[in-house]
Amino acid sequence: MKVDVQKKENNFVQVNIEVEADVATQEYNKACRNIGMSLSIPGFRKGKAPKAIIEKHVGIDRIQRSALDSILPKVFAETISENKFDIITEPIIESFDFDLGNPLKIVAKLELRPEVKLKEYKGMQIEVPEFKLPQDSLEKEFKVLAERFSKFEPVTSRAASEKDVVVIDFAGSIEGNAIKGGAAKNYQLDLGNSTFIPGFAEQIVNHSIGEEFIIEVAFPEEYHDKDIAGKPAKFEIKLNEIKEKIVPEINDEIAQKVGPFQTVDELKADIQKYLEKTVNNENKNRAQKALLDKIVDDAKVEIPDSMVNREAKILMEEMQEKCKTQGLSWEQVIESQGHENMWNNLRSEAFIRVKNSLVLDAVAKAENITVENKDFEEQVKNLAQMYKTEEKAIYKQMSQNPSIASSLSQQIMAQKLSKFIEENNTVKFVEEKI
Repeated sequence: MKVDVQKKENNFVQVNIEVEADVATQEYNKACRNIGMSLSIPGFRKGKAPKAIIEKHVGIDRIQRSALDSILPKVFAETISENKFDIITEPIIESFDFDLGNPLKIVAKLELRPEVKLKEYKGMQIEVPEFKLPQDSLEKEFKVLAERFSKFEPVTSRAASEKDVVVIDFAGSIEGNAIKGGAAKNYQLDLGNSTFIPGFAEQIVNHSIGEEFIIEVAFPEEYHDKDIAGKPAKFEIKLNEIKEKIVPEINDEIAQKVGPFQTVDELKADIQKYLEKTVNNENKNRAQKALLDKIVDDAKVEIPDSMVNREAKILMEEMQEKCKTQGLSWEQVIESQGHENMWNNLRSEAFIRVKNSLVLDAVAKAENITVENKDFEEQVKNLAQMYKTEEKAIYKQMSQNPSIASSLSQQIMAQKLSKFIEENNTVKFVEEKI
């Protein structure tokens, strides 16, 4: 086999390959026989039709394609190995000349991984703003918990306050015309957390049960219904019920309802432990991100548009799938954001993802960090324990869907790289500037 490598721009190389005539002929004949084995041709037993009949029946092009499917993996494996090419996509066949009796000529294009010039990635000392929770975080958690056990009790002896929940009938109009969808009976409204038009809930305060009154408001200029946006409106209100929120004090009885606790002190200790874990996790994430950002920002690499566009397309497909699961119209999403604006945003995100990947790959290569069998087996074992299944069940899924194994390998590599970067650099936490 002869291989002529021609360097092209943007990390592409063109390879001109010649495969010996006898090898090409041998693969062609083998492909012809294999195809013939599955054909039913009148006048011939299955698999016994002559070569000329098979060629006439299915066409020479199909046989050549089948032969190429057998030849190309071996040819490219040898070409890539001998030239030490680090390719990032499948080779692209530009053209081929398959003339039996002559060498098979193939012209292909290979996209190579861009060269990354690392600067510092270990032995660094960086400062990271330290995450701290407010001193009253525990008290706030208790208040949120108390809200879960709050109750609403009817009030008859006073007017409504801004902290109450009321039940009302209402009917809205603009210039005497009823507002479409602007009326309801026995509607429950939380006056302290209203999402109604500004000024609506506030005007119900200080009214009593049984009162009927009119409130006047103006729809916001940016209101979604353009026909009534910015227009003044009147609402006829009848106040049917007033309910006061009663928030209990957390005691041993409530603590026992929350979880496996006997006392408030046990519950408090568990919440404190959760808050400390939150702080530790946040600071760990901040440190990892700061280190990675520093390594990536300092690294030099020319990223071709082809890589960015491929990643952007993947992001777009992920976005489409997310819209589908949420029941959103992809066409409406594009219309609201603008196709060009959306594509530019996706490209920006894709560029960051590609550069991160290339730089981390370069660190892994420089430090000979690899995913070994024992790493893979340990990860599978952890997954089996997490999902309460057998390890062989996970391996079976991988055999049916190779992308699962690929994703798992990527996770392992990411974990090993994060650990390496964390252990080989120093982070000093400093006061966060507000």
